[in-house]
Amino acid sequence: MTHPIDEYFRNLNRRQFFGRAAGGALGSAALASLLESDTDPTGGALGKPHHRPRARRIIYLHMMGGPSHLDLWDHKPQLKKDAGKDLRKMPEVYNNQRITGMTSGQSKLPLVPSAFKFDRYENNADGVEISELMRHTAGQARDLCFVHSIHTEAINHEPGVTFMQTGNQNPGRPSMGSWLSYGLGRANQDLPAFVVMISRGSGGMQTLSDRLWGSGFLPSDHQGVRFRSGDNPVLFLSNPDGVSAKERRAMVDATAELNEVAFDRSLDPEVKARIAQAETAYRMQMSVPELVDFTDESQATLDMYGPDVTKPGTFAANCLLARRLCERDVRFIQLYHRGWDGHGNLPNEIKQQARQTDQPQAALIKDLRRRGLLEDTIVMWGGEFGRTAYCQGNYNEKTYGRDHHPRCFTWWFTGGGIQPGITYGKTDPWGYNVAENPVHVHDLHATLLHLLGIDHERLVYRYQGRRYRLTDVHGKLVRPIMT
Repeated sequence: MTHPIDEYFRNLNRRQFFGRAAGGALGSAALASLLESDTDPTGGALGKPHHRPRARRIIYLHMMGGPSHLDLWDHKPQLKKDAGKDLRKMPEVYNNQRITGMTSGQSKLPLVPSAFKFDRYENNADGVEISELMRHTAGQARDLCFVHSIHTEAINHEPGVTFMQTGNQNPGRPSMGSWLSYGLGRANQDLPAFVVMISRGSGGMQTLSDRLWGSGFLPSDHQGVRFRSGDNPVLFLSNPDGVSAKERRAMVDATAELNEVAFDRSLDPEVKARIAQAETAYRMQMSVPELVDFTDESQATLDMYGPDVTKPGTFAANCLLARRLCERDVRFIQLYHRGWDGHGNLPNEIKQQARQTDQPQAALIKDLRRRGLLEDTIVMWGGEFGRTAYCQGNYNEKTYGRDHHPRCFTWWFTGGGIQPGITYGKTDPWGYNVAENPVHVHDLHATLLHLLGIDHERLVYRYQGRRYRLTDVHGKLVRPIMT
């Protein structure tokens, strides 16, 4: 990876070179840097992938709030047998582990079974059991890879979702999409490399901060661009009254020239980032209106995504928009769906969440497959953690709640380079601890980067004297889930 001092000299023009770095070892280093090509095939810092990629892009469906693996993907009949038992009196399971302050004061931690029926679906292994709430998604079981043994240290939402996005519980690090934008660049110059969309669900709503798709210490042109809910996903796409497209182009060019003068004086890379952002904004004025216009979609396609697809800002509309962004080779597409924080009356809330997400996410997979895009697109689904096997509050098998649970939870994956139709990892009979093949968040990140052609130990950025990376100093590849 290019060191910042080398990048500094790379940005020197001929006049600055002779004026600021005349002679000596420093001047020689600058000359060598100037003689290097300043272009690469992708526009990313890597120049090219470290190895042959299996995927070109990622669609990340993040279920904000922590969906219950026990009510959706990880069937545990033992909970029915042990319903009402106090987990604290099961030391082989509980082992005095850390729990949140919301349930630590309860006199009992009663185990509670799922209120929902699970059915077995054929996959490419021994079959998989999936909740009745996700029948549409279950229909894609032959393409899905379920990982039941994801775990994290974060037990609350802010550090949990920050860890999932950035590889660190503390705010300020670059998000996964920003790392990919930085490393691999943009494949479509008319759209950002990293797009974010948010939909609102039906349960407990956690706040979402712009920093979750921020670029951290990376140049700011690698941050995610949020598409707003509503009829106008991007503000100010239209020129003001009296300003023509030709005049707008002239304004962008003139501003870029002034910024180039500022850059010559300061060599501040953020000035270059501002130039790139202005150019992207201008190009989006032409590309985004066509992108969000669904009139060219067949009625059969719209029906496949469900009745909410024509309502801007819904999860269904965002799934269809994700497919259209995928067609246009956007590198990282992230959909947040809020409302999965099931502390109370979880059975009722999760029914609504499943109704909003099940059909659209299944349609997204089918749509990508039939268009030949699933082969080089990874689709992944999960939250920042799972939910507890015990009940939060008063025990009730029909209106129970579950607390946060980072020790084990389920994600599913499909697409480029992912083994289709398998399950990996296993939890104990109560879905409380990992029993086989643990997968840490850092392992997940390392594996995703690998599938995109990146060695996670070599995608680094020097900042304040340290080499940073998405996986920090951790991460190992989860090879069994890769083809």
